[in-house]
Amino acid sequence: MDVFGVDIGGSGIKGAPVDLERGEVVEERFKVLTPRPATPDAVADCVRQVVRHFGRPVGPVGVTFPGVVIGGTTRTAANVDKGWIGKDAAGLLGEQLGTPVTVLNDADAAGLAEMTHGAGRGRTGTVVVLTFGTGIGSAVFIDGRLVPNTELGHLELRGHDAETRASTRAKDDEGLSWGRWAKRVGRYLAHVEMLFSPELFVIGGGVSRKADKFLPLIEGVSAEVVPAQLENNAGIVGAAMAASAAPSAPSSAA
Repeated sequence: MDVFGVDIGGSGIKGAPVDLERGEVVEERFKVLTPRPATPDAVADCVRQVVRHFGRPVGPVGVTFPGVVIGGTTRTAANVDKGWIGKDAAGLLGEQLGTPVTVLNDADAAGLAEMTHGAGRGRTGTVVVLTFGTGIGSAVFIDGRLVPNTELGHLELRGHDAETRASTRAKDDEGLSWGRWAKRVGRYLAHVEMLFSPELFVIGGGVSRKADKFLPLIEGVSAEVVPAQLENNAGIVGAAMAASAAPSAPSSAA
């Protein structure tokens, strides 16, 4: 049986079976639009659609969530329905799929994938992985160990929630040029750098495919800034990694 990863985002829910040794999806990922409103039951049904699309026996499933996740329970819900707050997400999704489900923060999942198979592989010290999309997700690693649920996209920057100014959605909604958006991203990275002094920033999310359009324009940051290597599949791969590592996962899934 395969280990599946599913990535719940503010605009889309996508997933695929994953080759854990190579850190790659083994089939083209399948995506559905995030429902409006993104209630727990509506999202759970979409996750079921994504997994069932592949039409095979299902092994462990890892699912990312855009918010704080502790012990399978979702504690915050920035870009989905507030009904997720305090929800036993692992239980809800496990009931829908009929298989053990591991739920974790979306950026933490992307960070795990990048640190194991991507741009952060072999790096020590402090590494910050940031995912730019509907919001800004963050994963902080110290000598390869994850500090979970940091949610640095919600830092206050010049009187605003940072992700409302520097996310990809903010760029699109305001019609910002790459140069103007890069200036905002640079200010945000400088603020995070002041707080955490990382040696490396890894920039992920769908925008990482266009890194050449904005990374060279970022100024005022001392740390190395590189694009994510797994691009927008990082969350799917990291979710599957977390599912495989969970205590309930069969040993054959590793």
